[in-house]
Amino acid sequence: MRSTILSLGAAALMLGASAQATTFTFSGDPFAGSTAPTTPGRQVVGGEPFIEFSAPADVFSFEGSFFAFVADIGFANGTIGSIPAAGTNVAVLRTFDDDNNAATAFGAGNAANLLAEQITTPGAGLFVYFNSGLNLPRLVYSTNLSDNTADLKILARMTNLSGQSGELANFSAANFQFLTAVPEPATWATMILGLGLVGAAARRRNIARA
Repeated sequence: MRSTILSLGAAALMLGASAQATTFTFSGDPFAGSTAPTTPGRQVVGGEPFIEFSAPADVFSFEGSFFAFVADIGFANGTIGSIPAAGTNVAVLRTFDDDNNAATAFGAGNAANLLAEQITTPGAGLFVYFNSGLNLPRLVYSTNLSDNTADLKILARMTNLSGQSGELANFSAANFQFLTAVPEPATWATMILGLGLVGAAARRRNIARA
């Protein structure tokens, strides 16, 4: 399996061995280098990587504290009226217009507004929508899916799906994965040392009782 790591803070891109499926891993602060979290009102931060994504095989993987908002994926795929109001934190939106006017662009903010009107459970989440101006789908992180003022970070645009809005129907919960961050080597060393000290103290108490 090919693995791609998109380090949002450092904007680093790493490729592993090639194979049929690809895992796109996101880690770090989605808003690193941006003033979005401290600027009043909704901010939509772009600068996303351009990727090729295959819904039947590929995976978006999220790790680290900034993506630790999911214990269980509450996944939904459908038009806005079919998205469950409660418990949804990952949505694939198959509504492509919010004003019945094809001449106006349907962007991340428009999609987020529709979701905020539908979703009642507060909290950060992810959504995939089809941008009518760019004519392709994008993956977006929202600080609160139920809030129409929440900041948004565009995580990726899927260039191979240009003009293929129908492909969104093929996305499933299997395309999204949340991982607990693996401790750094120094962290492991500290944990092992701590366990050793606890063990030594326990041994001393046992000797003192003897």
